[in-house]
Amino acid sequence: MEIIERSLTVPYEGVMSAPREGGDVGVLVLAGSSGRIDTERSRVLARQGAVALSIRWFGGPGQSPGICEIPLETFTTAIDLLLDVGVRRVGVLGVSKGAEAALLTAGLDPRVDAVIALAPTSLAWANIGRGVDGHIHPYRSSWTWREEPVPFVGYDDTWSPAEPEGSPVAYRTLYEHSRARFAQAAEAAAIPVERASSDLLLVAGADDQMWPSLPFAEELAARRSAAGRPARIVSSPDAGHRPCLPGESPAPPSTSYLYGGSPDADASLGAAAWPYILQILQLMP
Repeated sequence: MEIIERSLTVPYEGVMSAPREGGDVGVLVLAGSSGRIDTERSRVLARQGAVALSIRWFGGPGQSPGICEIPLETFTTAIDLLLDVGVRRVGVLGVSKGAEAALLTAGLDPRVDAVIALAPTSLAWANIGRGVDGHIHPYRSSWTWREEPVPFVGYDDTWSPAEPEGSPVAYRTLYEHSRARFAQAAEAAAIPVERASSDLLLVAGADDQMWPSLPFAEELAARRSAAGRPARIVSSPDAGHRPCLPGESPAPPSTSYLYGGSPDADASLGAAAWPYILQILQLMP
């Protein structure tokens, strides 16, 4: 399928990829803590008939340099852009911190029809990196809504990595320890997926070493089930933090972080999730 692309600079940087003949399914594509515009993932979706919009949601002109007090209105405004081009169904596909944003946005904006959360969290977390004031500490929420901070879990500063200094670090235990230490905050920071009217697909690898995305996914699904709203989990015992969808390039190795999984396992998880992604978005098989 031939696709066309349009670059955006207002209200923030982004790329919209779409079939030349247009489409009636729009997908907001959110990268994780890299903050990049995920053009490749948008193109994969556009080739299936979606109008896919990927945005730089932090680190761009006029934005916070880190994931610190990011307005969730960033994402509702992006949904406005998709609706302006005439789509009838809106999905949000995010990975890691992008999945956190997608899940929070779905609970606030009833226009979201579907959420695909890759390597999700069930909680809202503290900032990663600097805010607009240039400071990392004290910890603040990653997100705001209507200029008020979203309840969050801070990080346990007594934690230290198990890996030798200079080696890639697995941060999974940081999140596990922080949740246990700040249990009351964690209860308040639970992402209210039971409020979202959207369909929900959760994709998680059990070998995720960045954070425990499969237990998080199971918690999200349980909260949805208790509210009478279904959620599907697609998981793999061998995949890590970076599921790779069909048509995408494998994620490059990292010298800083341990993500878990392997290129083959992450691609297998992405392939297993792919039919359900197309189904939830109501795209062509």
